[in-house]
Amino acid sequence: MKTMTFLKILFAAILVAMLVVTIKAGMHENLFNAGRILNEPWVIATLWDAYCGFVTFYVWVAYKEKAFAMRVLWFVLIMCLGNIAMAAYMLIQLFRLSAGATMRELLLRKSEASI
Repeated sequence: MKTMTFLKILFAAILVAMLVVTIKAGMHENLFNAGRILNEPWVIATLWDAYCGFVTFYVWVAYKEKAFAMRVLWFVLIMCLGNIAMAAYMLIQLFRLSAGATMRELLLRKSEASI
């Protein structure tokens, strides 16, 4: 299986899985009514871990996106939706690539990938 096809399947699966678990959790309990969980040390550690990961991914997004408005939009989406937004961003990037594109073209800015 080609790398880009594998990545499309991977990020589509992540997106679907995150949507399913998020919707299921939301139907079970409102996040804003779950204040008691914020007293749990492992919940706090997990949230810190997740948001540090979101910021790490966002640094790459900010590098890829040239327009300030897109950088702001993706920052808000990633901080609010986490892996849902991250998987969506990856799918957008992957489907924009031409057939036979390389990892270099995926990871670098469009203008730098051709150098």
